[in-house]
Amino acid sequence: MELDAQSILGDDGRIAQRLERYESRPQQLEMASAVEQAIREESHLVVEAGTGVGKSFAYLVPAILHATSDQGEKKDDKQPRKRIVISTHTISLQEQLFHRDLPFLNSVLPVEFSSVLVKGRSNYISLRRMFGAIERSDSLYARPEEVRQLEDIVEWSKSTKDGSRSDLDFRPMPSVWEEVQSEHGNCLGKHCDFYEDCYYFQARRRIWNADILVVNHALFFSDLALRRDGAAILPDYDIAILDEAHTIEGVAGDHLGISASSGQVEYLLNRLYNDRTNKGLLVAHNLTDCQKAVIRLREYYADFFAAMRNWRQSKCPTNGRVRSPVEIPNELTPALRKLGLRLAQESEEIEAEEKRIELKSASERCSMLAMSVDSWISQTEDDSVFWIEATSGRRESTRLVSCPVEVGPVLRDELFNVKKTVVLASATLAIGEENFDFFKSRLGLTSAIEKKLGSPFDYQRQVKLIVRDRMPDPTAKPADFETALCAAIQQHVLETAGRAFVLFTSYRTLKNCSARLGSWFSEQNIALYCQGDGLPRSQMLEKFRKEPSAVLFGADSFWQGVDVPGDALQNVIITKLPFSVPDQPLLEARVESIRARGGNPFMEYQVPEAIIKLKQGFGRLIRSSQDTGQVVILDPRVRTKPYGRLFLSSLPECRVITDTELLSEM
Repeated sequence: MELDAQSILGDDGRIAQRLERYESRPQQLEMASAVEQAIREESHLVVEAGTGVGKSFAYLVPAILHATSDQGEKKDDKQPRKRIVISTHTISLQEQLFHRDLPFLNSVLPVEFSSVLVKGRSNYISLRRMFGAIERSDSLYARPEEVRQLEDIVEWSKSTKDGSRSDLDFRPMPSVWEEVQSEHGNCLGKHCDFYEDCYYFQARRRIWNADILVVNHALFFSDLALRRDGAAILPDYDIAILDEAHTIEGVAGDHLGISASSGQVEYLLNRLYNDRTNKGLLVAHNLTDCQKAVIRLREYYADFFAAMRNWRQSKCPTNGRVRSPVEIPNELTPALRKLGLRLAQESEEIEAEEKRIELKSASERCSMLAMSVDSWISQTEDDSVFWIEATSGRRESTRLVSCPVEVGPVLRDELFNVKKTVVLASATLAIGEENFDFFKSRLGLTSAIEKKLGSPFDYQRQVKLIVRDRMPDPTAKPADFETALCAAIQQHVLETAGRAFVLFTSYRTLKNCSARLGSWFSEQNIALYCQGDGLPRSQMLEKFRKEPSAVLFGADSFWQGVDVPGDALQNVIITKLPFSVPDQPLLEARVESIRARGGNPFMEYQVPEAIIKLKQGFGRLIRSSQDTGQVVILDPRVRTKPYGRLFLSSLPECRVITDTELLSEM
């Protein structure tokens, strides 16, 4: 029997032979066939597959069959491995692939393959650095809890399975993990006494010998950025499969730009020498002159970031965007470079290599931070947007950020024109019925096979879509809209006795509605959880799932990547169409770029971007064939504006109820 996706996923396939009551899904088979075609023809593939299609098996099976297609043949030692990288945005999907889907397929498929979960280097412990930190703990740490955590890590290191931070049963303080983590510039490689037992190098050996590499988008695009400079995190690969592909533009931009913050500088200086506690790396090495240099650097650091905040306040618009090189006194960059050079010189005087490399690594950090600050100030990156982020409070923070205005040209040159096949998959990529132009243009993808596959779920039966076209316009009458919004939330929350997500586009509106409705929720005995109240997202979701009647107010991160199947969630209330804040520096620059080339930024960028996010919010409701409920859109523009039709046509077909019909039912 020929091995292909049909023979594995079809009604008479190997999975059906293993699982009782297995039913193949036409959409899954069609997607798997498209992935096979893309690999065979060395083409790229863009595929939107609705919730319930089983995307992961649809790309994993063809990927595994391709990676193992030459098994049984006589191999040439010089023949490269058919290595495939699979990247996801969320940790939950990454863990599902590695811990559930791949082991199952390994037990079903009649081929042998290996897979590995790839983590960034800083996730692993360095045994050499750990024992060095124990020796220097008196000079490194001022707080007893830091020493206690270090001792706990030593005990954990004796029994850990993979030596990664996720295997720890507590979250270590940054100041502790920083001293024990594996680092590129702080590694002796084969010259280290712990090389054979090194968890990081054990992981690297598994990576180089694996057929399937599971990574996250952050690591994938960090690797892509390094490849531009001749370095790499991942071994070479020909095929990349990027799930949750609707997040790619944002993640790629984050890793192809510059970021330097006051917190990074302060953390580095504290690690080197904290004059209040007389602790730090320089104390351990008794480098008193360098300690004095750090004290001077603190003054330059304080002056520089104070001047940067003043510049933002006096010379920048409210969004902090910087349109020309910043002209302020900058003694910070030369002082960082000078300290970096001095540390490098001091390191050469130390005979013991394991101690010398700690100073050398600190030297490189000083130099890299100096380079980032200097590059941002002089704005050496072409076609980028620059801005200053400043937060107040107990501790002020200032962050200098830049990002490419368009990531498409970089991705086209560094990814799509280099790799034989890139598969881009998500439940939300198309605009309207079947239009991938927006998604492709944003990523610089000019040629690809395109597939839009529906969901096996029966949305006509499972979902009721309520659109409130008689609400005040949120742009023309924001105060009236917020008042009507609170009343509408009350009405629709009662329809399902809680069990609702209320999705907001701004934290300010979320807080205002929470303040107005808090007592009402108490009277109704409905638990209310609000994002930003201090409870971590995972704990908030766990409490929401367990409560018999609960409502969750969420903003940006709750529109996607949140999974609550079953009766706990029967109602998703969308307060406004999720247009991005128009004065955000990156969006502002992209709008200007589109307008400069004669385009219509609202219809070409802002509307399509908002449609994809609305589809994500809609998708929170139905996660299985048994789920039922309602989605409520309280923004009247979805019915009153011409572009609203595009929003509605992009959603799965379901029963739509308008305000007029609601009134007739009363």
